[in-house]
Amino acid sequence: MSEARDHVSLFGRRLRVIDLSSTLSNETAPFELNRHQITYVDHGKGWEMLLELGYSQEMAERMFPNRLAWAVEAVSLSSHSGTHVDAPYHYGPRMASGEQAPTIDVVPLSWCMGPGVLFDMTHKSKADGITAADLKAALEAMSYEVQPGDIALIRTDTYKRFGEKGYELLHPGLTRDATEFLVDRGVRMIGIDAWGLDKAFDVLMKDALEGKARFWESHLLGLEKPYLQIEKLANLDQIPKPHGFVVMALPFKIKGGSAGWTRAVALVEED
Repeated sequence: MSEARDHVSLFGRRLRVIDLSSTLSNETAPFELNRHQITYVDHGKGWEMLLELGYSQEMAERMFPNRLAWAVEAVSLSSHSGTHVDAPYHYGPRMASGEQAPTIDVVPLSWCMGPGVLFDMTHKSKADGITAADLKAALEAMSYEVQPGDIALIRTDTYKRFGEKGYELLHPGLTRDATEFLVDRGVRMIGIDAWGLDKAFDVLMKDALEGKARFWESHLLGLEKPYLQIEKLANLDQIPKPHGFVVMALPFKIKGGSAGWTRAVALVEED
């Protein structure tokens, strides 16, 4: 089976489903700042668990004659591990208005699904970052204007190096003016196929120390103008057109959480 592509029929339309999520594994754990660990219990161990729970061997064998029971996994991870959606509460405790910043369990789900707009920024360097002028040029090239409710996807192809040491420092990120350009046009969810939406931390720190920009400027904009981020996306290069497709990235509902994991997908209508 293809990991990134599938098909579904909805309302008489045949749609290609493109998986936009990174795969979380123990192999990627050493290179995550937010470490995770997956402990696997296979079917044989699942059968042994019956005995540990107090079932007799006779009863266990009646239930599972081949001594192969259930498989389960125990996972320890951060809400920011793997592909996830950041809520405004991640950026700070309160909005600029003084209200509590929305946590992931209360953000509107309507923000998490909608028409997608794909910005190919694979030509941008991490030092320069991605500016509003870059987004405007891309929109002009695709003859499209951003609409309220659109979900903006920023393609950098950094996802191809997910699981490598230093992955979090490889990507070009959005400058504040780029993020504000999108949010001011009604975009409430912005996704990127990299570790974070802002520039990489080493570039951010240099810019901040030189007075060129505020540290974490795109994230902090979300406390003035609320929006959501999808981080660590994958396979944006498999979306065949810059617009005219649907994105869904529903976050896991964690009470009071700053983020929630998501299995993000793009739905592209077949010709």
